[in-house]
Amino acid sequence: MSSKRPFLIIETGQPLPSMRRYGGFPHWIRVAAGLPEREAVVVDVESGAELPDAGGFAGVIVTGSGAMVTDRAEWSERSAAWLRDAAHAGAPLFGICYGHQLLAHALGGEVGPNPRGREMGTFEIETTAAAADDPLFAGAGPRFLAQTSHLQGVLRLPEGATLLARSSLEPNHAFRWGERVWGVQFHPEFSATHMRGYIRGRSGPLYQEGLDPVALVAGVRAAPEARAVLQRFVRVARTFVPD
Repeated sequence: MSSKRPFLIIETGQPLPSMRRYGGFPHWIRVAAGLPEREAVVVDVESGAELPDAGGFAGVIVTGSGAMVTDRAEWSERSAAWLRDAAHAGAPLFGICYGHQLLAHALGGEVGPNPRGREMGTFEIETTAAAADDPLFAGAGPRFLAQTSHLQGVLRLPEGATLLARSSLEPNHAFRWGERVWGVQFHPEFSATHMRGYIRGRSGPLYQEGLDPVALVAGVRAAPEARAVLQRFVRVARTFVPD
């Protein structure tokens, strides 16, 4: 049965050194998504690992990264080509932060530095009217909190993509392409502990950019609805009949 197939987690980077005691991004994602270890296969593309056939998995989740899509690293471009083929083949895909940007790039969108600057901390996300009919975002309501950490973003969505969410600093926080592909700029896998650790770990650049890491840490809140979006992807992906 398709529900027994594992999920593929494409690892595109590592957490900040100070946060690695909590494990890597695939572990954070697997725990947040409610996936048992036996139902997740991790492929570290940043280290050069080859990606398998997407058809063997219930769905694919792409992690965040400290890398930049605009650097066009060989491993990143190779992964983008794989994602483009997988999307057109009907594989359920879910990209987080870097993964969100990589999906947009793979499908013909544009990625670059966010002209509004860094978005870091717990932010209010506003859903669009289209989100009301989306299987991942319909339950999120008009607004929800999410953990964010990014300098770049999706400047232009892929042709045919549907915008699902935005924030005061990020106009393209979430999109759907077709019926089985989603990208989210926010981090549904981050707990409040992860978010506070990330702010502290980036305190130097934050001060240089005129931001107050102490205030950002104090403003961190739990974001269960953002995590629920990831959990819905797992449930929805299992309902798709393989093409």
